[in-house]
Amino acid sequence: MKTLITIAALSLAALPAAAHDFGFAGVLSNSNSGEMPGITLSVGKPLAEGPITLESGKLYELEIEADGTGELALEGPGFFRAIWVNEVVINGLEVRPFGLESVEFDEAGTMEIEFLAIKPGQFHLKIPGSTGESQRVDISIQ
Repeated sequence: MKTLITIAALSLAALPAAAHDFGFAGVLSNSNSGEMPGITLSVGKPLAEGPITLESGKLYELEIEADGTGELALEGPGFFRAIWVNEVVINGLEVRPFGLESVEFDEAGTMEIEFLAIKPGQFHLKIPGSTGESQRVDISIQ
C-alpha cells in the first residue's frame, strides 16, 4: 500500500506546471477571472456602453444595478445557457441556482452574478418587450 501511495505522489509531482496554474480553487480561482462592465437598469437609459466580449473558460462577475425608476427585468436565455452560474448575490444573500432565464428588479438595488463563460457564440441580454437598441446589450463569448 505504501508503494502505491508513493507512486501516486510522485506522479502528481511530475505533472507539468500548467496543471497547477489555477491553484486549489481550479477555474474558480482569482487567477482565472476576467473583467466585465456592469449593466444599469433605468427607464430610458442604455443598458451598457457597446458590446461586451468575454473569453470562454474565464470567471466573471456581472453587476446589475437598478435605479428604481421602473419595474424592469433583464432576459437572455441564450446567454444564460452558455454560462455556468456559480452564485447570484442579492443584498448580501448568496443563491446558487441550477440556472437562470431572467432576473427582475421591482425597486432599486444591486445584483451580482458570478459565472464561468462556457459556450462560444453571440448572445444578448435585453429588457423584455423592448425593441430599442439601447435596451439590449450584445455579448460575445470567444
